Amino acid sequence: MSQGTDNKPSTAPAPETAATFASLDPRTGKVLAEYPIHDLDDVTAAVKRARDASVWWAALGFDGRKKWLQKWKSAIARDAQSLAEVMSAETGKPIDDAVLEIMLAVEHLDWASKNAGKVLGRKKVPSGMVSVNQEATLYYQPFGVVGVIGPWNYPVFTPMGSIAYALAAGNAIVFKPSELTPGVGAWLADKWKALVPNQPVFQVVTGLGATGGALVEAGVDKIAFTGSGPTAKKVMAACAKTLTPMVAEGGGKDAMLVAADADLDAAAGFAVFGGMGNAGQTCVGVERIYVADEVYDAFVRKLTDKASRLRVGGAKDSSYGPMTLDRQNAIVKGQVEDALDKGAHALLGGRESLREPYIDPVILGDVPEDSTAMTEETFGPMLAVNRMRDLEDGVEKANAANFGLAASIFTKDKARAVRAAENLRTGMVSINSVLGFAGVAALPFGGVGESGFGRIHGADGLREFARTKSVTRQKFNAPLNLLTMERKARDMKIAAWMLKTLHGKG
Repeated sequence: MSQGTDNKPSTAPAPETAATFASLDPRTGKVLAEYPIHDLDDVTAAVKRARDASVWWAALGFDGRKKWLQKWKSAIARDAQSLAEVMSAETGKPIDDAVLEIMLAVEHLDWASKNAGKVLGRKKVPSGMVSVNQEATLYYQPFGVVGVIGPWNYPVFTPMGSIAYALAAGNAIVFKPSELTPGVGAWLADKWKALVPNQPVFQVVTGLGATGGALVEAGVDKIAFTGSGPTAKKVMAACAKTLTPMVAEGGGKDAMLVAADADLDAAAGFAVFGGMGNAGQTCVGVERIYVADEVYDAFVRKLTDKASRLRVGGAKDSSYGPMTLDRQNAIVKGQVEDALDKGAHALLGGRESLREPYIDPVILGDVPEDSTAMTEETFGPMLAVNRMRDLEDGVEKANAANFGLAASIFTKDKARAVRAAENLRTGMVSINSVLGFAGVAALPFGGVGESGFGRIHGADGLREFARTKSVTRQKFNAPLNLLTMERKARDMKIAAWMLKTLHGKG
């Protein structure tokens, strides 16, 4: 789940020449800890260590790696409360939300380690009639060293979607966490080092934007990036210099479609969770809602009632916390003002809802489709609720955005829901829930368009971090000897007959 903006600290960044930078509590501005700013030399050294360790790691095979990953999983799960406290302090999210995030991440680590052998193991494939004398084998081999650049909004779940699957595929990892959440990355690295002190298969480098840039330049074999679309393009341009492959998860402008026959109470509850949970800082949550005209007013009443009961603040029992990145306040404010200035109606909250570092729930109705609240990622606790004629109209409106990460559909008609899901231009869809796909480790995760490319999670996520190799072995001489500069006329005559007979019909 990507951050909606570039990685920037929540106060003025330390100079790139400084030795350290501060991790801050966004609720209070309190300095939590100081972390080193690793430069290109530091990162290059980490990549070299990882490359040496990757030889040992790859040689363990799937079963050997599974044992270590299961031990790491158990260590994380046993001490989850400690990690949740670090995460809560650095992001401002409630402890309970942090624990749930860790639970999801651990599920993926478990699945990747247990299924890598089945997905990536050596496979025999059919040779076909023309190559009947060839034994054909497909190999999946690790890249070597994968650089992971993580986000701040889900600093465990999101990068683990790359880290776990890349490790299970046999790669070593150099992880650059967001400068807003370096403590989370350091905690994960410490847990690994406690298990395997002499094999730096998983390392963390900390710093600001330049450190992420250094990771791209330091000779890794693949980059897994999560962040904003504009930053993804910069990373991609840097990767292009060395043809380093990349998987990118950008932002989203995720739509919810509510049909006339939907369970409105359930849909409203999921909308509040998807749109306001984690202070709306969820790229696969909910930002736009299209509701069938005949149930629009009834849905809005339920939605505003549920959202009005949320408790916003830094207390333990708060529904959600602050904007982790302080400049998100200005982005949300600008979208609210743009929508209202263009004729939208404030159904709950409005301009007065912004009280930095917190934003109370904002729900806008009849929002012009050309306003920034409908065209740009919000990444804050704001929902735009518009009308649609039916699901087909909603799909058309949802697909008008440049983003294509996730969507949700609410209807009791399974056939119509499936048809709408197939027609939505997104990487993921939930029917009668939101974020249902995030907890299913077997399902791939990723988007299209401005939301990025490539996949993490599931079998596709494992394959994302392995390079394919095709191997053939000639078992006997070919009946038709065509792979020679001295082909016989008889063999070519038979080949031409086979071409016409096998493929010329129909």
